[in-house]
Amino acid sequence: MDKKVFIGVYGCQMNFSDAERMEGELRAIGYTRVDEMDEAGLIILHTCCVRETAEDKVYGKIGEIKHLKRKNPRLIFGITGCMAQKEQEALIKRAPHIDFVLGTGRMGELNDTVKIFEERISASKSNHVIDTSNVDTDVFEMPDGDVIARQSSVSAWVPIMYGCNNFCTYCIVPYVRGRERSREPQNIVNEVGQAVKKGIREVTLLGQNVNSYGKDHKKADFADLLKMVDDIDGISRIRFMTSHPKDLSDKVIDAIKNGRHICEHIHLPVQYGNNNILKSMNRVYTVEKYRSLIKDIREAISDVSITTDIIVGFPGETDEDFSETLDFIREMEFDAAYTFIYSPRSGTPAAEMGNQVPEDIKHERLHKLMDVQNEISLAINKKLVGKTMEVLVEGESRNENMWTGRTRTNKIVLWEHGSEKIGDMARVEIKKAQTWLLKGKLA
Repeated sequence: MDKKVFIGVYGCQMNFSDAERMEGELRAIGYTRVDEMDEAGLIILHTCCVRETAEDKVYGKIGEIKHLKRKNPRLIFGITGCMAQKEQEALIKRAPHIDFVLGTGRMGELNDTVKIFEERISASKSNHVIDTSNVDTDVFEMPDGDVIARQSSVSAWVPIMYGCNNFCTYCIVPYVRGRERSREPQNIVNEVGQAVKKGIREVTLLGQNVNSYGKDHKKADFADLLKMVDDIDGISRIRFMTSHPKDLSDKVIDAIKNGRHICEHIHLPVQYGNNNILKSMNRVYTVEKYRSLIKDIREAISDVSITTDIIVGFPGETDEDFSETLDFIREMEFDAAYTFIYSPRSGTPAAEMGNQVPEDIKHERLHKLMDVQNEISLAINKKLVGKTMEVLVEGESRNENMWTGRTRTNKIVLWEHGSEKIGDMARVEIKKAQTWLLKGKLA
């Protein structure tokens, strides 16, 4: 048996964190990760189904793997993650060369499943395994962080909770990730501490809605957890994502304001700038509430960077709704916005709504939105020219002899090599601003 695994990852940061844990688990039974599918004896696609484009990419890759299975009948091929949970048996029916499908609540059984197929292949037997039960089961609640195969020597993803209770009408996540389950606070602190001892400078605490952390076990809320992580010896930077506006409390804002290592950046998805659409999305806040929250954040945290998500083309969206959203984006002056075209997801309420917006109008509105936001982002970045900023050296940029890194406010910075090394904190004077990044030189 060729003990090499290819793990293809799609979707959000949580999925990339899952893949690090999957790789660590597989190491325990002798597997090493490779970057090319045709080198692997085990292929796993860790999937996303939040948007249609993500599913399309997965199905394209499944087709490629069919040819590899023909060349190598001993190849083991599995689908894990959100698409596995959503599609279940339909995946096998569409692509019988898939050996196993493990849902989001069953990925802790990955090693046992792989061993089953190793034995079946050795005995020249074949069968499928489909397990998508217990979606609300904690995935990868590991007491020992040593098993995690971190992909970066500088930064680390650290899940603090799984699932979501919000049921936004456009979103499939609660159905495929289950209800919210918070990890034990001490397990999170232990994992961060172990990562820091190995040289990690920056951690990002992950959850579908980190502000809901601890509501289930009531041992610590998110503000408490931030303070606990902030007190870990050797930690340099703490980030988190994603926040839901309805749960971002004054206590969390104060924790960021008074923290030593908590970065001055908040990703706070607004999703839309009109109350009728927000209500239809089941976002449970209003434009007025969001505006007040942004005001409180900016008054409390100096030089804070705020980024957001925005969806265009939601069912029922009118020209007037969209115009209000553009005005709201101009008012909020986000540092950056991740913009998306609404994609109907089967099984969600929005997919069944009337007044679906035509695709050509969706794309037209998206381009208008991006033009407005790009203008705002560039104007904000230009104000940083001439300032000297602390940048964590993350690695080589695509440009020769250039480093890339991020400021505490999550701005990407490029600069020419000096004597600094990956993992160092560099002082960089900003010389040029672009929409999505800054360029500078060592101060």
